[in-house]
Amino acid sequence: MPEEKPKRNIRNIAPPPTGIFQDIAQRIKLILRLMGDPRVSFWLKLLPLGSLIYLVSPIDFVPGLLAPFVGALDDVAIVWAGLYMFIEMCPPQIVQEHLNALRTVISGVSRDVDEDSDIIDGETQDVD
Repeated sequence: MPEEKPKRNIRNIAPPPTGIFQDIAQRIKLILRLMGDPRVSFWLKLLPLGSLIYLVSPIDFVPGLLAPFVGALDDVAIVWAGLYMFIEMCPPQIVQEHLNALRTVISGVSRDVDEDSDIIDGETQDVD
């Protein structure tokens, strides 16, 4: 009998085709939502905090005085790597849940409405 391969848990974290600034804004919102989610480990939340602390700290792997351009690049690379690893290490179902919520808010259309939800149809009427 052929041995079955274990199914990989593949996430769809690729942003929809938008502008670069919208992509950056969505990533920041995703990270903030994940930081506020109690289901994400406290220790994992230290990763983006640590990368941002490195950005403002006077300690550098490559000092800006020796190579100004390379000194700035290593800061950007560390922050990018820390934020990227944070999203990748968060539980996939939680990341996908927050991404779906962000995409729903951005598009203005709710795609995750189930039939048992508490939506009430109604009409408005002006009263004198």
